[in-house]
Amino acid sequence: MNHLRDLLGDQGPVLLDGGMGTLLQDHGLDDGGSGELWNVERPEVVEEIHEAYAGAGARVLTTNTFGGTRPRLAMHGLADRVHELNEAGAVIASRVARRHGVLVAGDLGPTGELLAPLGGLEHDDARALFEEQLRGLREGGIDVVIVETMSDLAEVRAAVEAAQRVVPGVPVIATLSFDTNLRTMMGVRPGDAVTALAEAGVDAVGANCGRGTGEMEQIAESLVQARADGLLLVAQSNAGLPHLVGDRFVYDASPAVLADHARALADLGVDLVGACCGSTPAHIAAMSQALSA
Repeated sequence: MNHLRDLLGDQGPVLLDGGMGTLLQDHGLDDGGSGELWNVERPEVVEEIHEAYAGAGARVLTTNTFGGTRPRLAMHGLADRVHELNEAGAVIASRVARRHGVLVAGDLGPTGELLAPLGGLEHDDARALFEEQLRGLREGGIDVVIVETMSDLAEVRAAVEAAQRVVPGVPVIATLSFDTNLRTMMGVRPGDAVTALAEAGVDAVGANCGRGTGEMEQIAESLVQARADGLLLVAQSNAGLPHLVGDRFVYDASPAVLADHARALADLGVDLVGACCGSTPAHIAAMSQALSA
Protein backbone atom coordinates (compact mmCIF):
# COMPACT_ATOMS: atom_id res chain seq x y z
CA MET A 1 0.00 0.00 0.00
CA ASN A 2 1.29 3.46 -0.91
CA HIS A 3 0.20 5.85 1.85
CA LEU A 4 1.11 8.91 -0.21
CA ARG A 5 -1.10 7.82 -3.09
CA ASP A 6 -3.93 7.37 -0.60
CA LEU A 7 -3.48 10.99 0.50
CA LEU A 8 -3.09 12.45 -2.98
CA GLY A 9 -5.63 10.44 -4.95
CA ASP A 10 -5.28 9.07 -8.46
CA GLN A 11 -5.36 12.27 -10.50
CA GLY A 12 -2.47 13.33 -12.73
CA PRO A 13 0.91 14.66 -11.60
CA VAL A 14 0.78 16.35 -8.22
CA LEU A 15 2.42 19.77 -8.01
CA LEU A 16 4.91 20.38 -5.22
CA ASP A 17 6.22 23.82 -4.30
CA GLY A 18 9.53 25.46 -5.21
CA GLY A 19 12.58 27.04 -3.64
CA MET A 20 12.59 28.52 -0.15
CA GLY A 21 16.21 29.52 0.58
CA THR A 22 16.63 31.77 -2.45
CA LEU A 23 13.37 33.56 -1.64
CA LEU A 24 14.45 34.12 1.96
CA GLN A 25 17.65 35.65 0.62
CA ASP A 26 15.56 37.93 -1.57
CA HIS A 27 13.85 39.07 1.64
CA GLY A 28 17.18 39.86 3.31
CA LEU A 29 18.52 36.61 4.75
CA ASP A 30 22.30 36.90 4.86
CA ASP A 31 24.22 34.45 2.70
CA GLY A 32 25.17 31.70 5.12
CA GLY A 33 22.54 32.72 7.69
CA SER A 34 20.04 30.32 9.23
CA GLY A 35 16.78 30.30 7.34
CA GLU A 36 15.27 28.15 10.08
CA LEU A 37 15.73 30.97 12.60
CA TRP A 38 13.24 33.01 10.56
CA ASN A 39 10.54 30.53 11.64
CA VAL A 40 10.54 32.40 14.95
CA GLU A 41 12.18 35.75 14.15
CA ARG A 42 10.41 36.58 10.86
CA PRO A 43 7.55 34.05 10.61
CA GLU A 44 5.47 36.46 8.54
CA VAL A 45 7.97 36.20 5.66
CA VAL A 46 7.97 32.39 5.76
CA GLU A 47 4.17 32.37 5.86
CA GLU A 48 4.01 34.80 2.93
CA ILE A 49 6.16 32.44 0.84
CA HIS A 50 4.04 29.41 1.71
CA GLU A 51 0.90 31.40 0.93
CA ALA A 52 2.27 32.40 -2.47
CA TYR A 53 3.10 28.79 -3.35
CA ALA A 54 -0.32 27.57 -2.26
CA GLY A 55 -1.95 30.32 -4.29
CA ALA A 56 0.15 29.30 -7.29
CA GLY A 57 -1.28 25.79 -7.19
CA ALA A 58 1.14 23.74 -5.08
CA ARG A 59 -0.63 20.84 -3.37
CA VAL A 60 2.26 20.13 -0.99
CA LEU A 61 4.03 22.83 1.04
CA THR A 62 7.54 22.07 2.31
CA THR A 63 8.50 23.30 5.76
CA ASN A 64 11.35 25.77 6.14
CA THR A 65 13.50 23.22 7.98
CA PHE A 66 16.03 21.99 5.41
CA GLY A 67 18.93 22.75 7.78
CA GLY A 68 17.03 21.77 10.89
CA THR A 69 19.22 18.98 12.26
CA ARG A 70 21.42 19.62 15.29
CA PRO A 71 24.76 19.69 13.37
CA ARG A 72 23.44 22.17 10.81
CA LEU A 73 21.90 24.43 13.44
CA ALA A 74 25.08 24.20 15.54
CA MET A 75 26.87 26.05 12.74
CA HIS A 76 24.75 29.08 13.72
CA GLY A 77 24.92 28.58 17.48
CA LEU A 78 21.39 27.14 17.51
CA ALA A 79 22.02 23.53 18.51
CA ASP A 80 19.76 23.79 21.56
CA ARG A 81 16.78 25.00 19.48
CA VAL A 82 16.17 21.99 17.23
CA HIS A 83 12.69 21.20 18.52
CA GLU A 84 11.59 24.83 18.70
CA LEU A 85 12.63 25.80 15.17
CA ASN A 86 11.29 22.67 13.53
CA GLU A 87 7.97 22.83 15.35
CA ALA A 88 7.65 26.51 14.42
CA GLY A 89 8.37 25.78 10.77
CA ALA A 90 5.71 23.09 10.67
CA VAL A 91 3.17 25.29 12.44
CA ILE A 92 3.60 28.07 9.88
CA ALA A 93 3.27 25.73 6.89
CA SER A 94 0.31 23.95 8.49
CA ARG A 95 -1.53 27.20 9.06
CA VAL A 96 -1.29 28.04 5.36
CA ALA A 97 -2.00 24.48 4.23
CA ARG A 98 -5.23 24.27 6.23
CA ARG A 99 -6.48 27.46 4.62
CA HIS A 100 -5.94 25.97 1.16
CA GLY A 101 -6.72 22.30 1.77
CA VAL A 102 -3.22 21.12 0.85
CA LEU A 103 -0.57 18.99 2.57
CA VAL A 104 2.52 19.81 4.61
CA ALA A 105 5.82 17.99 4.03
CA GLY A 106 8.30 18.11 6.88
CA ASP A 107 11.68 18.80 5.30
CA LEU A 108 14.80 16.86 6.32
CA GLY A 109 18.03 17.91 4.61
CA PRO A 110 21.53 16.45 4.98
CA THR A 111 23.19 16.67 8.38
CA GLY A 112 26.41 17.88 6.78
CA GLU A 113 28.26 14.97 8.42
CA LEU A 114 29.70 11.95 6.60
CA LEU A 115 28.43 8.58 7.74
CA ALA A 116 30.76 5.70 8.55
CA PRO A 117 32.83 4.22 7.04
CA LEU A 118 33.57 7.41 5.05
CA GLY A 119 33.15 9.64 8.09
CA GLY A 120 32.69 9.52 11.82
CA LEU A 121 28.88 9.58 12.09
CA GLU A 122 27.48 6.17 12.97
CA HIS A 123 24.11 5.02 11.60
CA ASP A 124 22.32 5.04 14.95
CA ASP A 125 23.61 8.51 15.73
CA ALA A 126 22.44 9.81 12.35
CA ARG A 127 19.02 8.29 12.92
CA ALA A 128 18.86 9.95 16.34
CA LEU A 129 19.60 13.36 14.80
CA PHE A 130 16.70 12.97 12.38
CA GLU A 131 14.44 11.65 15.13
CA GLU A 132 15.12 14.79 17.15
CA GLN A 133 14.19 16.98 14.19
CA LEU A 134 11.09 14.93 13.41
CA ARG A 135 9.73 15.22 16.93
CA GLY A 136 9.54 18.97 16.42
CA LEU A 137 7.99 18.61 12.99
CA ARG A 138 5.45 16.11 14.32
CA GLU A 139 4.33 18.55 17.01
CA GLY A 140 3.88 21.23 14.35
CA GLY A 141 1.49 19.06 12.33
CA ILE A 142 3.08 17.55 9.21
CA ASP A 143 1.28 15.20 6.81
CA VAL A 144 4.30 13.90 4.86
CA VAL A 145 8.06 13.62 5.39
CA ILE A 146 10.41 14.69 2.60
CA VAL A 147 14.08 13.71 2.84
CA GLU A 148 15.81 15.81 0.19
CA THR A 149 19.05 16.77 -1.55
CA MET A 150 20.83 13.66 -0.31
CA SER A 151 23.93 12.05 -1.82
CA ASP A 152 24.48 9.04 0.45
CA LEU A 153 21.94 6.21 0.60
CA ALA A 154 23.10 5.42 4.13
CA GLU A 155 22.02 8.87 5.30
CA VAL A 156 18.69 8.51 3.51
CA ARG A 157 18.10 5.18 5.22
CA ALA A 158 18.83 6.74 8.60
CA ALA A 159 16.29 9.49 7.94
CA VAL A 160 13.69 7.02 6.67
CA GLU A 161 14.12 4.84 9.74
CA ALA A 162 13.74 7.90 11.93
CA ALA A 163 10.47 8.78 10.20
CA GLN A 164 9.19 5.24 10.57
CA ARG A 165 9.87 5.46 14.32
CA VAL A 166 8.71 8.99 15.09
CA VAL A 167 5.79 9.36 12.66
CA PRO A 168 4.80 5.78 11.76
CA GLY A 169 2.30 5.62 8.93
CA VAL A 170 3.18 9.09 7.62
CA PRO A 171 4.23 8.88 3.93
CA VAL A 172 7.91 9.41 3.14
CA ILE A 173 9.38 11.02 0.01
CA ALA A 174 13.13 10.78 -0.60
CA THR A 175 15.10 12.68 -3.22
CA LEU A 176 18.78 12.72 -4.05
CA SER A 177 20.82 15.27 -5.97
CA PHE A 178 22.58 13.94 -9.09
CA ASP A 179 25.38 15.63 -11.02
CA THR A 180 26.31 15.76 -14.70
CA ASN A 181 27.40 12.13 -14.65
CA LEU A 182 23.92 11.19 -13.39
CA ARG A 183 25.39 10.11 -10.07
CA THR A 184 25.32 11.65 -6.64
CA MET A 185 28.51 12.86 -4.97
CA MET A 186 28.71 9.41 -3.39
CA GLY A 187 28.28 7.61 -6.71
CA VAL A 188 24.62 6.64 -6.41
CA ARG A 189 22.75 6.31 -9.72
CA PRO A 190 19.01 7.05 -10.09
CA GLY A 191 18.17 3.39 -10.59
CA ASP A 192 20.16 2.45 -7.49
CA ALA A 193 18.15 4.94 -5.46
CA VAL A 194 14.84 3.57 -6.70
CA THR A 195 15.75 -0.01 -5.87
CA ALA A 196 17.32 0.68 -2.48
CA LEU A 197 14.68 3.09 -1.21
CA ALA A 198 11.73 1.03 -2.41
CA GLU A 199 13.18 -1.73 -0.23
CA ALA A 200 13.48 0.76 2.64
CA GLY A 201 9.75 1.40 2.45
CA VAL A 202 9.48 4.93 1.10
CA ASP A 203 6.40 6.02 -0.82
CA ALA A 204 8.16 8.17 -3.45
CA VAL A 205 11.72 8.41 -4.75
CA GLY A 206 13.25 10.97 -7.03
CA ALA A 207 15.67 13.80 -7.66
CA ASN A 208 15.93 17.44 -6.74
CA CYS A 209 18.31 20.34 -7.25
CA GLY A 210 20.89 19.51 -9.96
CA ARG A 211 21.97 21.56 -12.93
CA GLY A 212 18.76 22.30 -14.76
CA THR A 213 15.75 20.95 -16.56
CA GLY A 214 17.41 19.01 -19.40
CA GLU A 215 19.51 17.02 -17.00
CA MET A 216 16.52 16.42 -14.72
CA GLU A 217 14.60 14.96 -17.63
CA GLN A 218 17.46 12.52 -18.25
CA ILE A 219 17.41 11.57 -14.59
CA ALA A 220 13.65 11.14 -14.70
CA GLU A 221 13.99 8.70 -17.59
CA SER A 222 16.34 6.60 -15.47
CA LEU A 223 13.95 6.73 -12.53
CA VAL A 224 11.05 5.59 -14.67
CA GLN A 225 13.04 2.70 -16.12
CA ALA A 226 13.81 1.45 -12.61
CA ARG A 227 10.38 2.12 -11.09
CA ALA A 228 9.31 -0.46 -8.53
CA ASP A 229 5.70 -1.59 -8.39
CA GLY A 230 3.53 0.92 -6.54
CA LEU A 231 6.35 3.44 -6.05
CA LEU A 232 5.75 7.10 -6.92
CA LEU A 233 8.43 9.18 -8.63
CA VAL A 234 9.31 12.80 -7.99
CA ALA A 235 11.42 15.45 -9.76
CA GLN A 236 12.24 18.99 -8.62
CA SER A 237 14.71 20.79 -10.85
CA ASN A 238 16.51 24.03 -10.13
CA ALA A 239 15.31 26.96 -12.22
CA GLY A 240 18.21 26.53 -14.61
CA LEU A 241 21.74 27.56 -13.70
CA PRO A 242 22.80 30.43 -11.43
CA HIS A 243 24.64 33.45 -12.81
CA LEU A 244 26.19 36.15 -10.68
CA VAL A 245 24.45 39.47 -11.31
CA GLY A 246 25.87 42.20 -9.12
CA ASP A 247 26.17 40.68 -5.66
CA ARG A 248 23.56 37.92 -6.04
CA PHE A 249 22.94 34.81 -8.08
CA VAL A 250 20.09 34.78 -10.59
CA TYR A 251 18.81 31.56 -12.12
CA ASP A 252 18.26 31.55 -15.86
CA ALA A 253 15.16 29.38 -16.42
CA SER A 254 11.95 31.37 -16.87
CA PRO A 255 8.50 30.23 -15.71
CA ALA A 256 7.75 29.25 -19.33
CA VAL A 257 10.79 26.96 -19.37
CA LEU A 258 9.68 25.21 -16.20
CA ALA A 259 6.16 24.91 -17.60
CA ASP A 260 7.52 23.01 -20.61
CA HIS A 261 9.63 20.96 -18.22
CA ALA A 262 6.57 20.04 -16.14
CA ARG A 263 4.81 18.76 -19.24
CA ALA A 264 7.87 16.73 -20.20
CA LEU A 265 8.05 15.15 -16.75
CA ALA A 266 4.36 14.32 -16.85
CA ASP A 267 4.80 12.67 -20.25
CA LEU A 268 7.64 10.58 -18.83
CA GLY A 269 5.40 9.34 -16.03
CA VAL A 270 6.69 11.35 -13.04
CA ASP A 271 4.02 11.49 -10.33
CA LEU A 272 5.12 14.49 -8.26
CA VAL A 273 6.53 17.56 -10.00
CA GLY A 274 8.01 20.63 -8.38
CA ALA A 275 11.02 22.91 -8.47
CA CYS A 276 14.07 23.75 -6.38
CA CYS A 277 16.71 26.50 -6.09
CA GLY A 278 15.95 29.72 -7.91
CA SER A 279 12.30 28.88 -8.49
CA THR A 280 9.50 31.16 -7.34
CA PRO A 281 5.71 31.08 -7.06
CA ALA A 282 5.62 32.42 -10.63
CA HIS A 283 7.42 29.27 -11.80
CA ILE A 284 5.03 27.05 -9.84
CA ALA A 285 1.99 28.92 -11.24
CA ALA A 286 3.24 28.35 -14.80
CA MET A 287 3.83 24.67 -14.03
CA SER A 288 0.34 24.40 -12.56
CA GLN A 289 -1.21 25.83 -15.70
CA ALA A 290 0.86 23.48 -17.88
CA LEU A 291 -0.15 20.40 -15.91
CA SER A 292 -3.85 21.30 -15.90
CA ALA A 293 -4.03 22.16 -19.61
